Amino acid sequence: MAAAPINRAVDFVREAVDEASVLWWRFFDWLALVEWRQLYVTWFLVFVFGVIVDLINPAIWFILISFGVKVLAGGKRRAELKAKEASDKANVATLERRLMEAQMATLQAQVEPHFLFNTLALIGQLIETDPKEAARVHAHLIEYLRSSLPQMRAGGGGTLGKQVELSRAYLAIMQARMKERLAVRFEVPDFLGSAPFPPMMLQTLIENAIKHGLEPKVTGGTIVVRGHVVGATLHVDVCDDGVGIDLHADEGVGLANIRERLALLYGKDAELVIEMPPRGGACASIRLPYRMTEFD
Repeated sequence: MAAAPINRAVDFVREAVDEASVLWWRFFDWLALVEWRQLYVTWFLVFVFGVIVDLINPAIWFILISFGVKVLAGGKRRAELKAKEASDKANVATLERRLMEAQMATLQAQVEPHFLFNTLALIGQLIETDPKEAARVHAHLIEYLRSSLPQMRAGGGGTLGKQVELSRAYLAIMQARMKERLAVRFEVPDFLGSAPFPPMMLQTLIENAIKHGLEPKVTGGTIVVRGHVVGATLHVDVCDDGVGIDLHADEGVGLANIRERLALLYGKDAELVIEMPPRGGACASIRLPYRMTEFD
């Protein structure tokens, strides 16, 4: 029975030592990081408190010990804490980058399948009704895949020139399907070809314009792709003269995909703007920071 109180006493002492160790290292870390000016104020307050409660000697010992610790070991400990903080931030940044890459890959993967299925279905129909046109669409599809697959694998990289090239191949397939109901015009200066631009976004805007603007219109219409720079911002616009767009309706997967990818890549520095021109139709504009090349 006598062993029980001894064991409790030992446990109490062990816990007290552990708690004292934790408090000491917190105090030590505080000394390492605190600025000298703040430490002077602390010493003054401790000294005044010691005078008031008649504990002047402990106050002086506190000041002397803290001064010694600050001078002898504070610099090293501060460097260690700063290094640990930097390492933690680097690890968090790495995890955030990997998460963003995974999100980008997931979002980008949503773009392709239905277009490929529709094109293959079109080729299948044309084989029976117009074999020569089927061969042309097949050639356009090969050109499209040759342009798109390297860009899809590249992840977030890409240039506006590559996206225009890809969009031309895509539109050639769509013109084979819509015939004279689809006209296309590109107004993108050559010097913008090297400007960084996220993959698949331009095609998504074009696809959206065809699906919601031109296909519902009996006579079809025209799609205009424009690129220009305003200040330090690159504007890439896709405009059509179709039936227009309901600005109050849900945007759908394609446009929501673009907004989410822009937020992941550029934060608040990029945006997708949807407008209805007075003459009718719709304009969708991607606006992001302009750089002349991928390596600026």
